[in-house]
Amino acid sequence: MAFTSPSFIAFVLAVVLLAHALPSPAGRSGVLLLASLVFIGSYVDSVGQVGPLAAFLLLGYLVVEGVRRSRSAASLWVGLVGMIASFIVLKKFSFLGDSLVLPFPYLIVGLSYVLFRVLHLMIDAKQGELTRPIAPLHFFNYTCNFLSFIAGPIQRYGDYALQKDRALVLDEETVFHAFARVIKGILKVGVVSAIFNYLFSSMSGRLLDTGSTPALLLTCALFTAAALFYTVYLYANFAGYMDIVIGVGTLMGLELPENFNRPFSARSFLDFWSRWHMTLSDWFKTYVFNPLMKVLATRYTSPQAGPYLGVVAFFVTFLIMGVWHGTTSVFVVYGLLMGAGASVNKLWQVVMTKRLGKKGYKALADRTAFVYLSRGLTLAYFALALTCLWVDMRQLKWLAGHLGVVGVTSCYLGLALAAGAAFFAWDRFAALLTPFSQAVTQGSDGVIVRNLSLAFQILLIVTVASFFHKAPEFVYRAF
Repeated sequence: MAFTSPSFIAFVLAVVLLAHALPSPAGRSGVLLLASLVFIGSYVDSVGQVGPLAAFLLLGYLVVEGVRRSRSAASLWVGLVGMIASFIVLKKFSFLGDSLVLPFPYLIVGLSYVLFRVLHLMIDAKQGELTRPIAPLHFFNYTCNFLSFIAGPIQRYGDYALQKDRALVLDEETVFHAFARVIKGILKVGVVSAIFNYLFSSMSGRLLDTGSTPALLLTCALFTAAALFYTVYLYANFAGYMDIVIGVGTLMGLELPENFNRPFSARSFLDFWSRWHMTLSDWFKTYVFNPLMKVLATRYTSPQAGPYLGVVAFFVTFLIMGVWHGTTSVFVVYGLLMGAGASVNKLWQVVMTKRLGKKGYKALADRTAFVYLSRGLTLAYFALALTCLWVDMRQLKWLAGHLGVVGVTSCYLGLALAAGAAFFAWDRFAALLTPFSQAVTQGSDGVIVRNLSLAFQILLIVTVASFFHKAPEFVYRAF
């Protein structure tokens, strides 16, 4: 069910109206259950195809309850191994033999985020944060909420538990902002991501055309353009999806956590991942990075080693997070690139802080040229690393061999400098427009301007949709 399709919009409208017709906590829980079942059902052709998901959920529920009752480390570790092993089999990781793969089609979408939520519940249960059993209804609604089933955001169970007991009460301003956010999300997915997906497809098609081998300079240009267009497409597609589900959630009385915070304004790779897919980053920080740092700090107690432990922990954490994105060998490369980017960034911070001191390094980091160069380098690295998401291993090897070290370096530095200059120009232009936009908004109390803006966005969506006929598929559900 595409998130910008008329069928999904009609489905969401019906769900919101039903939630308002049954505004009590019990009524809203029932509506969420029904909506999630219908949504999941839209991805399968037969009831049997949801059997593995149902078994996975049942196993998760039993493991969480078992850990909650015993609160033993042994039960937690057995549960972790069981859930992760089941996930690997159901996701059909490429290193598995045919004998371990289920020999029939079934639903794979959503398994990753169900796993994250179940592991979260298991660890919370071990730590004593779940004092009572979770009702099966609330376990299903939490793990399979149709708004966040495919790609998050990853909500903490404590936040969900607080919201499920509230009655649905909305005011006019909240409804307007929620509706406006949904429209903004559809604009990102249906217009921005559609345009950049078209541009990306054109560039990548020429780049990966097996019938021709373009000259090195042209290959660099095509590769850089394709990488940049894919990054913008991915951001608009994913962030637009988040705008839609968060806006719809608000209309249903559900507060979903934010997942993006202006990632392209990040001044470093680590800063970028504190702004991009924030709930995923926070999950890995809580359940991988922090425990790993604790183990390393216990094992290596030397004050000299302390600052470098984060380098190791960041590499491992981002390696795992990168590999999680896919089931084939090319995603191992992606994980290595993510780990390398995070660890080198942390090592740079450690070395520069030692050399310049905290104040000296902060002064350097606040210089205008350094800021925009850092932003450009960050975007360029992330964009080129994302190549692993749109090529297979054979294509990646061909591309690396054809470009060579000189070509890859040229693409990286060229994109970094161009992006840094573009960020600088955009920020200066936005600063010039700020007084004008404030004067217009204040002069009309904002009502006329915001209504006209909303109308323009809707008109733009309709216009572009008529050109492309179909909005791009939601890309992140493939991961």
